[in-house]
Amino acid sequence: MRVISRITLRGLLGRRRFLLLLPLPVLLLVAAVIGRASGADPEKWADPVLTQIGFGVVLPLIALIVGTGVLGSELEDGSAVTMLTTPVPRGTIILTKLGVAIGVTTLATAVPMFVAGILVDSVRLGIGLAVGSFVGAVAYSALFVALSVVSRRPVLIALGYLVLWETTLANLLDGVRWLSIRQFAVTTSDWVASTDLVDSRLPGLYAVLATIVLATAAATLAIDRLSAYSVRGETG
Repeated sequence: MRVISRITLRGLLGRRRFLLLLPLPVLLLVAAVIGRASGADPEKWADPVLTQIGFGVVLPLIALIVGTGVLGSELEDGSAVTMLTTPVPRGTIILTKLGVAIGVTTLATAVPMFVAGILVDSVRLGIGLAVGSFVGAVAYSALFVALSVVSRRPVLIALGYLVLWETTLANLLDGVRWLSIRQFAVTTSDWVASTDLVDSRLPGLYAVLATIVLATAAATLAIDRLSAYSVRGETG
């Protein structure tokens, strides 16, 4: 597992597409600084900055790039052949890759969200946002890792999901929020921080349990599909 983790981290952090996303956390912090410097009441600008930019843009995009990159790119270019022909169980490969994806995504999002929370209001809000980022990282990473095994176009499908489901339908249809990862993250933040500065629409316990169910189902699917994956890139 350690070898797989090191190889995954080295390959992930060395890819240009991940480095291109580093400005996103900076954008979040700049928006928080501008809001704080304006002297306006945080209730007027906190939700657009934290929910729309933080949970709506920064978290899902970083999770998308990391989640589809830890395994999907290796399957696509054939470099995963060596790993798949070793005696390491396919389940171990998936769980290790997923763990790396969750860790990198959490680090890249929870830290700037924590700082943004302090700039907006308090340390307690920062902690809530960091916990919410972790919950979102778990759900998004599991979903995107599974997509990278199931489909040859995981990035396209993931973008479609984010645009159509998380952004469009979630804003138009009230019931969609019960199956929205963004709402899982936002609700967890509100649950931990007990704040009115983010637009929470779900019960806190439900958000956590739904995240666990989603992550478990996605990981199980990924393991099943990778177990049927041949070294020639065919799935059964």
